[in-house]
Amino acid sequence: MEKIEYSKKVMQHFLHPKHFGEIKDADAVGEAGNIKCGDIMHLYIKVADGKISDAKFKTLGCAAAIASSDVMCELVIGKTIEKASKVTNKDIVDYLGVLPTLKLHCSVLGMETLHDALKKLRK
Repeated sequence: MEKIEYSKKVMQHFLHPKHFGEIKDADAVGEAGNIKCGDIMHLYIKVADGKISDAKFKTLGCAAAIASSDVMCELVIGKTIEKASKVTNKDIVDYLGVLPTLKLHCSVLGMETLHDALKKLRK
């Protein structure tokens, strides 16, 4: 089994996530999971004045999954729904600086969770 090395920035978001938790009266909750690795993400978003005013996550997964979730929240807070919908997994990876190739799927999972929450918000 290959040893995975994480950058300092990934480890910082993993060990000290700023946005971990849930929003009890969230306007939408997105969910996504990856059967292969077992990661499961939940994203809670709150909207005020046409912008995402708060975002929190609960993720069951590895360091890359938790770091990707935390960064995803940072990337969308303060954005309009339209701008948030343009956030991609590449934006998550770029923010983190680097993710090991074997863990790039975690950034995709973050994007899918966001898109699910925004889809539910629009309904």
